[in-house]
Amino acid sequence: MPKIQAATVAEHRSLQRRALLDAARDILALGAPEAPSLSAVAQRAGLARSSVYLYFRSREDLLEAVIADMFPRWSGFVAERMDSAATAAEQVLAYADANLELVAQGEHAVMRGLAMAAPGAALAESSRVLHEQLRVPLVDALARSGAAQPQHTAELIQAVVRAGSQMIEDGVRPEDVRGLVEQLLEPYLHAADRSRAVG
Repeated sequence: MPKIQAATVAEHRSLQRRALLDAARDILALGAPEAPSLSAVAQRAGLARSSVYLYFRSREDLLEAVIADMFPRWSGFVAERMDSAATAAEQVLAYADANLELVAQGEHAVMRGLAMAAPGAALAESSRVLHEQLRVPLVDALARSGAAQPQHTAELIQAVVRAGSQMIEDGVRPEDVRGLVEQLLEPYLHAADRSRAVG
């Protein structure tokens, strides 16, 4: 029996499962055209291949677990950044900046890897849920900041974020892209602040 590397068996299993998920994410971020094999994931995690089957029945099961692990973390990170902003208008900027920060950290590369490797239906549904989760607080912040058409404005901001994401992935420095997006959104933020002051 392998040596337990934690205080309890449950904690040990949790750490090993986390190591396997992180290893799979790392491989997916490299952009390989095929889904990572269980043996490759085990090797990257420093575990025996047989250990993987204690946590995942198959490669598809592992990929679905990566999806289930990744998407709530993404939306949670964005929500936390938005919640820390002082005003509704600043929450809009926080939304854009948080998404771009995640792209710079490599999260979007993992999503691209999943798109190539994961079962289409599972990824499509998870992607839809993620975008809905992200859209709700953005539309709410836009409405509270005085946007006349918050749904349409949210679409425009998401388009800006997508364009900024592509720039980062094309090699433009993340801090430059984030600065450009802030400059682009600043007129809106100032207008929202003025509108709130008048109101």
